[in-house]
Amino acid sequence: MRAGRSEDTAEAESDGLLPSGHDETLLDTAGQKEAPRSLLRKLGLSFFLFGLINNVLYVIILSAALDLVPPSTPKGIIAFCNIFPSLLVKLGWPYLLRGRVRYAMRLVGCAAVSVLGMWIIAAFDSLFMRLLGICCASFSSGLGELTFLQLSTRYHPPSVAGHSVGYFASGTGAAGLVGAFLWWELRGLGVRTGVGLSSVLPLVIPLTYFLLLPKPSAVSSVDLPSTTLPDSVVAAEYTALSSSEEDALGQVPVQDTAAIGAKTGVGVALSMEDKWRLVKPLVGRYMMPLFCVYLFEYTINQGIAPTLIYPVPTPAEYPLMSKIIHSIRDYYPLWQLVYQASVFLSRSTLSLGLPPLPAALLSVPAIVQAFVLLILALESAVGLFDGGRDGGALAFGLVFGLISIEGICGGLAYVNVYHRVNQEADAQGVALDTEESRERARQEREFKIGSIGIADGAGILLASIVSVPTEMKLCRTQVGRGRTLCEGL
Repeated sequence: MRAGRSEDTAEAESDGLLPSGHDETLLDTAGQKEAPRSLLRKLGLSFFLFGLINNVLYVIILSAALDLVPPSTPKGIIAFCNIFPSLLVKLGWPYLLRGRVRYAMRLVGCAAVSVLGMWIIAAFDSLFMRLLGICCASFSSGLGELTFLQLSTRYHPPSVAGHSVGYFASGTGAAGLVGAFLWWELRGLGVRTGVGLSSVLPLVIPLTYFLLLPKPSAVSSVDLPSTTLPDSVVAAEYTALSSSEEDALGQVPVQDTAAIGAKTGVGVALSMEDKWRLVKPLVGRYMMPLFCVYLFEYTINQGIAPTLIYPVPTPAEYPLMSKIIHSIRDYYPLWQLVYQASVFLSRSTLSLGLPPLPAALLSVPAIVQAFVLLILALESAVGLFDGGRDGGALAFGLVFGLISIEGICGGLAYVNVYHRVNQEADAQGVALDTEESRERARQEREFKIGSIGIADGAGILLASIVSVPTEMKLCRTQVGRGRTLCEGL
């Protein structure tokens, strides 16, 4: 207890909370309030940076698609190479991995592969080599997302673990805005220099992991007001660490916790039968809502949004719209900006302190998303909103609103699904009274949250396949009714 108070005193003095040499007894109140806040800020910032940096290269590559491949090459090949390796990782890695996750080794490897991928894109002009670099970056991004979500389950109590997921989701949402802005600023330097400068970004991940991220043992005494709704069936149990593992966590940094199993003699590895038993209940409850949301969301973004174009507004008739839209090529980037901004806001709901969706409502974002897709497809095909004298302003405003709803639904589905899986209780009736049973419970939590990623990856991949004929069909339909703007793109 005396050592704990001394550490609190040093932290409080270094933060300017107490003058140097102040009596330690005065920290009974100050230390309990300020030290946990500092730890939670560091934890939240760490996971926010993990989400931001892990996803920002994905956005930069998509934003740079026109500059990375020759004009005659379909841009869809960029989207395919940017998602397929990530999907393979999310599909196979949780099932192939056995035993403890070696977080330090994995995250350093992810950063190295990302840097290598961006270097390849910058160094070579050939299409094959650039696609290879994109595949490397995609592989690293998929494995990184899987790893950070699994890492969140190593924090306790449950409110702190949920805090980590909320900030990670917020960081992934911010990546859309930051990535698009970065490439807008860097594209003038050319692909070689712009992408080359972007390659330093993955180095933020290991630096954050080793230098900023608090150890799980450091925040184990911190608790937050529970955000789990009263009617929820999920309420994660916190299993106290054994004394031997508590000592190990106090001496070994978070990145070296994989060595704890060897120190304590725990040799636990989930079998394929164990993993299949764990994943079956998750399919309908979490995976299908996430799959549907992403399928509808990316079909809108890639297949419908490019056809949602209207005549360029004139300053006399539309003074506000004319300041935003200067050519028909401005509509699609605007829709993407609206989408990314709403995704960021909705993925940040938990980090902003809003309660999660009730478990029974996890499918609502997918249902709303389906209606948004239908309405936008009809608007593109038959022009639901653009009739009459003020039809242009009405269509612009309604499409703006619907794409905002699309982004909100996608962000809410992502953050709430992963938060719910993170907070799920261990199997009922299983005694966690031995070191082996506790380690098995931890590996089960890691596997469950890692197995969910296949749902959003599969939805994006299927949407990229569906979107090509969808865009072509909608454009032909517009031309058939005398609207030829889509042909001018």
